Amino acid sequence: MVNLKEKIKDDKVMNCETANSVKIKVNSRFSGISDGYILNKENLKVLLVYPQYPNTFWSFKNILRLIGKKAAYPPFGLLTVAAMLPETWEKKLIDMNVDRLKDEDINEADIVFISAMIVQKESAKEVIKKVNSFKKPIVAGGPLFTTGWEEFVNDVNYLVLGEAEENLEVFLTDLSLGKAKKVYEVNKFPDIKKAVIPQWDLINKKNYNSMCIQISRGCPFNCEFCDIVRLNGRKPRIKTKEQVINELEALYKWGWRGGIFFVDDNFIGNKQKIEDEILPAIIEWQKKRHQPFLFNTQVSIDLADKPELINLMVQAGVTTVFVGIESPDSESLEECNKIQNENRDLVLSVKKLQNAGFEVQGGFIVGFDNDKPSIFQKQIDFIQKSGIVTAMVGVLNALPKTKLYQRLKNDGRLLNESSGSNTAVELNFKPKMDKDVLLKGYENIMKTIYSPKEYYKRVKTFLKEYKPPFRKPPKFGIYHIKALFSSMWLSGIRYKGKRYYWALLLWSLFRRPSAFPYVIGSSIVGIHFNKLYCKA
Repeated sequence: MVNLKEKIKDDKVMNCETANSVKIKVNSRFSGISDGYILNKENLKVLLVYPQYPNTFWSFKNILRLIGKKAAYPPFGLLTVAAMLPETWEKKLIDMNVDRLKDEDINEADIVFISAMIVQKESAKEVIKKVNSFKKPIVAGGPLFTTGWEEFVNDVNYLVLGEAEENLEVFLTDLSLGKAKKVYEVNKFPDIKKAVIPQWDLINKKNYNSMCIQISRGCPFNCEFCDIVRLNGRKPRIKTKEQVINELEALYKWGWRGGIFFVDDNFIGNKQKIEDEILPAIIEWQKKRHQPFLFNTQVSIDLADKPELINLMVQAGVTTVFVGIESPDSESLEECNKIQNENRDLVLSVKKLQNAGFEVQGGFIVGFDNDKPSIFQKQIDFIQKSGIVTAMVGVLNALPKTKLYQRLKNDGRLLNESSGSNTAVELNFKPKMDKDVLLKGYENIMKTIYSPKEYYKRVKTFLKEYKPPFRKPPKFGIYHIKALFSSMWLSGIRYKGKRYYWALLLWSLFRRPSAFPYVIGSSIVGIHFNKLYCKA
C-alpha cells in the first residue's frame, strides 16, 4: 500500500496555471464511488499531461524557436502536483507545448493526471479522448476543470477541483482504498504555507524561456470580468519569506539562470508583508548569490502610489510589471468595478513606473456596455501615448462563474462558453454596441498598434521614460548571438517596416546605447505580434 501519511502539498499557475486547496465537499450529484479503481502499488506509474496552447498573445510561438526555446513557461501547477504525489511513484510529465504525447506514454501509465487552463480546452479534450481509448483512469484539475467541470464529468474519472493542498491527499487516500468519488470540491481557501516546491527535475530547463514561482494567491479587488476571486479569493494569502527563499534556492541549485515569473494574481495584494518581509529577503538572497535572476510579475496600478514599495521591487530585481489598464474611459471602468483605476491619470501612473525602472505591460478590453465607437481610437491613443510596448487588447468575454457571466446570463445575453483566448475575435454574449462595429474596431486597434511604424514609435516613447538602475550585464552566450542575427535579418531585412527598425536601432546606438539590448529584444517580440495581428 502506498504510504499516504507523508505530507502532501500544493499547486497553482497563471501562464504558468492553477490547482490548490482545502476542506472537502463532495458534490451531492456525484457522491458515489466513481469507478472502483484500487491503485495502491508502491511504484505506481503516473503520467502528467499538460495540453497544448493555441497561438495566443503570450505563447510567442512565432519567435521562441529563433532563440532556441520551445515554450515560454513550464507547466508550473502540474509540476507542483507532481511534488505532492508519493515519492515512490514513478512520474513522467509530458508538456505538449514541448513534446509529443505518444501512445506508449499512455500505455505504460497506471493513471493519467491532466491540468489545464480554459484556453487549452480543445487540446485537453483531445488528450482525454486519446487516454480514454487506452482505458486509463483520468484525474483532472486546474482552472479549466474548476470553473467548467460539468462539461467533462462524463469523460474523466475523477475531478479534483480548486486548490490541491488538502483535497488531493483525501482523493489519493480514497483512491488507494478503491473508494474514490467522482468530484472533489472545496469550500474555503487553504493556508498557502502548505505549498511545496515544484518537482523541477521532470522537465528540461533548456526548453523554456522563463521559470515560475508563486508568492501569493488571491486579489483584494473584485473586477466584474475576472475569475481570480472565484479561483483564489479576495483575501491574498502569502507565503513566508523562508518559503520564497527556499524556492529561489531550489531553482538556483537546479541550474536555472534566467528570468522568473512571479505568477501571483496581484503581487502587491498584501502590500505590507511584501514590503516588510518578502522583498527584503529576496534582496538579501540576490546579493548573496550575485543576482542570478530577474523577475516579472502582475500588479495593480496603485503600485504607482507607493514609492518605497517600488524601490524595493527594483532592488529585488523586478524589471517588468503587467498592469490591467482595461480602458481609458471612466464609465467603462466604473461598469466593470475597476475601482483601483478610477479617478487617476492612468498615463501619468504608467510613466511613474517606467521612470522608476519598470517596463510596464498592459491589459486592455473593448466591448463594455458603456463603450462607444470612439473607444477604439481612444485605446490606440492611450497605448501610444503611454509607451506600453506590450499591450494585450482583448474583446470582452464572460468567463465561467464570474460576476459578468452571471449578470449576462440573468439578462439573457449569454450566447456560449468563452474560449479563454486573448486573441480570438469572438463574443460569447450579445454586446450593446453593434457586433460588426465592435469586432472591426478591435481588429483595427491591433493592426494599428502592431504595425511596424506605431510599434517602434511606442518603443521609443517607452525608452525616453525608462530609467532602469545599473545592473551587471548578463553573461554573453549563444542566446544573445541568435537574438541579434534574428533581429537584423527578420526585422531589418526580411519583413515590412524595416526602415522603422533601423531608425530605432541607430537612435538607440547613438542616443541610448544602454537600451540597445532592449531594442533587439523588442524587435523580436514585435515579429510575433506582427504575425499574429498583421499577418506579416
